[in-house]
Amino acid sequence: MENHPIETLMKTAMESIKEMVDVNTVVGDPVETPDGTVIVPISRVSCGFAAGGGEYDFHGDLPEGHLPFGGGSGAGVSVQPVGFLVVGQNQVRLMPVDANNTVDRLIDMAPQMLNNLRELFTHRREVTKVTEVDQ
Repeated sequence: MENHPIETLMKTAMESIKEMVDVNTVVGDPVETPDGTVIVPISRVSCGFAAGGGEYDFHGDLPEGHLPFGGGSGAGVSVQPVGFLVVGQNQVRLMPVDANNTVDRLIDMAPQMLNNLRELFTHRREVTKVTEVDQ
């Protein structure tokens, strides 16, 4: 049995969406900086699809299955940057693009801040020990 024209419309539109949106659209190509850090762009992809059509016979003289067909289809794709995955210095961080997302940004930076504080106190303790020995 021959495919209905609406099936052809839907297949063509879905193939077009598949060509436009692949994994490289969501997770971009990694970029390596001179210090060895790798930055990977991350995006949110949304798509919509619609198809419709109908058969019509104005005069009623055509047999079933041979009626003229009229239809159409459409699709839309939206790509929105979310952030950057930063891999380097023995850590992985997600740097969001949205500047209004301060709470998430603080939570993401908390481990780095704790490491910095730990290094500061360790350095102070070592300086205090050296000073006591010199006296």
